[in-house]
Amino acid sequence: MFFPSRDIVDSVKKEYPSGTRVELVSMNDPYRDMPTGTRGTVDCVDDTGTIHVAWDNGCHLGVVYGEDSCRKLHTIKTICYGKEETWDCKEDAVAFFLQAVAGSEGAECERYKRILADLAMGMDICTDEE
Repeated sequence: MFFPSRDIVDSVKKEYPSGTRVELVSMNDPYRDMPTGTRGTVDCVDDTGTIHVAWDNGCHLGVVYGEDSCRKLHTIKTICYGKEETWDCKEDAVAFFLQAVAGSEGAECERYKRILADLAMGMDICTDEE
């Protein structure tokens, strides 16, 4: 079994802090059938570089350094009518708010357009407030 160096483990811990959203790329585990693309939230990274994840499907499996792989998701937070929502990717948020604009009018439509403008500018936190 391969154990990564302290520098590698520290690097993994820095890149995947607790709360980071990830998507599974591959898992080399003959006893588990984890589908590629499964998303989850990092619990912690242990001293072997294993990224422990609470997967959205209810599983709690680690992504083993050198065996498995996952990718970090670039999450977006929107605040609309005071309600915060976290999106795993910008594209999902844009699709939602485009549909909201199409189905609304007046002041409500303007709120959604402000969020879309923030998303278009690449902001990580997008709000309906002026």
